[in-house]
Amino acid sequence: MGSDPQYIKYPNLTLAQHVFNLSNPACDATLRQTSLKHLQDAISEHKMAPFYRYLAHPVEGILNSSGEGAPQHPHHGANATKPLITSNMLASRKSPQKVDFPWDEELYQSLVEDNKKELETFQKEEEDAEEAAGETEVQAARGKRAEFWARVGDKDKAIESGEALLEKTGFLGTKIDLTLAMIRIGLFFGDLLFVKKIIERAETLVESGGDWDRRNRLKAYKGLHLLTIRSYSLAAPLLLDSLSTFTSYELCSYSSLVIYSVLAGSLSLKRVDFKAKVVDAPEIKAILGAGEDQLAALTGEVSSGPGAQDEEMKDASVTKSTPGGATTAVNLASLVTGSGVQAETEAAVDFSSLANLVNSLYNGNYRSFFRALAAVEDHFLTQDRYLHEHRAWFVREMRLRAYQQLLQSYRVVGLNSMANDFGVTVDFLDRDLAKFISSNRISCTIDRVNGIIETNRPDDKNKQYADVVKHGDSLITKIQKYGQAVRLRGSERS
Repeated sequence: MGSDPQYIKYPNLTLAQHVFNLSNPACDATLRQTSLKHLQDAISEHKMAPFYRYLAHPVEGILNSSGEGAPQHPHHGANATKPLITSNMLASRKSPQKVDFPWDEELYQSLVEDNKKELETFQKEEEDAEEAAGETEVQAARGKRAEFWARVGDKDKAIESGEALLEKTGFLGTKIDLTLAMIRIGLFFGDLLFVKKIIERAETLVESGGDWDRRNRLKAYKGLHLLTIRSYSLAAPLLLDSLSTFTSYELCSYSSLVIYSVLAGSLSLKRVDFKAKVVDAPEIKAILGAGEDQLAALTGEVSSGPGAQDEEMKDASVTKSTPGGATTAVNLASLVTGSGVQAETEAAVDFSSLANLVNSLYNGNYRSFFRALAAVEDHFLTQDRYLHEHRAWFVREMRLRAYQQLLQSYRVVGLNSMANDFGVTVDFLDRDLAKFISSNRISCTIDRVNGIIETNRPDDKNKQYADVVKHGDSLITKIQKYGQAVRLRGSERS
């Protein structure tokens, strides 16, 4: 149960990001060419014949122009079985970016032959183990086959092998490792329903006696999954808790975890929790902080938690300078200890826009906040495969949070003054607020004649009274229906 984790090497989730980059119009040409090179090298190095066909086949390949419109999980022949998991690896489901991914039939056939030879080796090893060795050696041989299918990118056979191995495995730690590997396969191919189902199985296994390391790994896995399905309020505590104990580099890089944690926390946490867990969190301050703040966080001089005090929000009408943040790229390999090879190869990331987003939101500098939000959308939301699908929703919800934060401090706000604070036109602010007002997301009214916004938040007593009346009416209706049913049964008896 306390053994080292197994089956963590494959699938390589960075390859899924490279596939996303190739189909993402927001990625520049240089990045797409780099991603293409990485994919071609990985396919040759790891003998990924099924994955190569899936991506680049002239007819069925999801990336080739000639294969545009082909399903992302093509069926081979009329008798093809339904795939165990679906696939959604591209940036757009409707009109994928046209990518010239060259198809080499000779290369594909050589990869297929290499795969056959490797499978024959595994089969012979398993047969020898069944004859001369014990069950442990047999399971090890089967485990190599399951890891092989995950490595070459055959999603259905990887799941089949994993399920077969899971059924015959008696060790709890190995079972948890297999379920985590299947979660990564689901994340690799973008099947959210499959991931949800396997996470539930993993939680059951962990609760039955999983060790500390596997519990932490599952916490990061679940947090990332919740982020992909837009459950930011549930994802935030899991991701933020994972920052100080993160070891799941097979899932994502530490820089990606920081980005996911900050975005989820900024959107979903209440102001006091936002300050304690994001603004003042040592793990985040060490990366997003500047100068003395960053140094203090790295040396452990600052800490966050229940003792962290919330500060009063400055008057929104006061003009402020742009908050200081991380103005240069940060190499997280120098900040994470005990992280192994994965962290050492991590590229430097420019967190300045993310730092400005956090600081400007907390300090009430809304003009800078809107600029930082646009920069975060360009640098992170449109470039990450997990954030891309919900980028418009995230930007809209963050605008709503800023509007609510300002309006909750005032009974009446000048329309021109608020538009100036946010750095937008009055017409834009009017249209944007109207959407939130009509959906009952903001309790206020706009008076364009007098140029004011008036908040009309009901007090607690009025809200309680309205709830009682509402629920009372519902109860009376149910009682009347019940009375009619009872009388009807009585008449039938007579």
